Amino acid sequence: MKKGLIFVLFALVSIVSYSQVSWNAKVGMNMSNFTGDAETDMKIGFNVGVGMEYQFTEMWSIQPSLMFTTKGAKAKIEESGYELKITDNPMYLEIPVLAAARFAVADNQNIVVKAGPYFAFGIAGKEKYEAGGESEKIDIFGDGDDQAGMKRFDAGIGVGVAYEINKFFIDLTGEFGLTKLYDGDGSGKNMNFSIGVGYKF
Repeated sequence: MKKGLIFVLFALVSIVSYSQVSWNAKVGMNMSNFTGDAETDMKIGFNVGVGMEYQFTEMWSIQPSLMFTTKGAKAKIEESGYELKITDNPMYLEIPVLAAARFAVADNQNIVVKAGPYFAFGIAGKEKYEAGGESEKIDIFGDGDDQAGMKRFDAGIGVGVAYEINKFFIDLTGEFGLTKLYDGDGSGKNMNFSIGVGYKF
C-alpha cells in the first residue's frame, strides 16, 4: 500500500515538474455539411482562433482552444421548372478540448494525433433563399416568424492530426456533431472538416 502511494506521488511530481504551457494562433478553411434525412451539399467556410497546450509529458498533452467558426450547408430544390437554393450559414464560438499524443519524426518536427469533445454556441448567421433572381435572408437561430429555428447549442467529437515544423504547424481536423440542429425526427447534425495553419508562441 505504501509503495503504491509512493509510486503515485513520484508520478504526480514528475508530471508537474515536466508540465509546460504554450499558446498558439490558427486560421483555416472549413468544409461543412449536415447529416440527416435532408439532401444537402457541402459549404465552404472558415475558422480562426487561439489555443493553449498543456503538456503533461513529452508525449501527452491537452489542447483547449477558443475558435470563431462558420459551418452550415447548401441545398437545392427543383420542382416543375422551379428552382430554390437554400444556404445555411451559422456562426459559432467553439471550444474544442482535445487530448493529444506527439510523435517525433525528425529534429524539431512532430506528428500530433488528437481527439476529444467540442462545445459550441451559435452567435449569428443567416439562412438565405434564392429563387427566380430574387433572394431573402432570415436569422438562422431562434423560432420567430423571421427566424429559421436552428438550435444555438452544438456539441460533438473532434479528431485530427497536425504536422509541426519548429513553431509552425499544419492541421487537419474532423468534427462530428452529436446534437440535433432542429426539433423533430430526421433533423441533421453538424459535420465539418477543416485544414488550417498555425503558429506556436
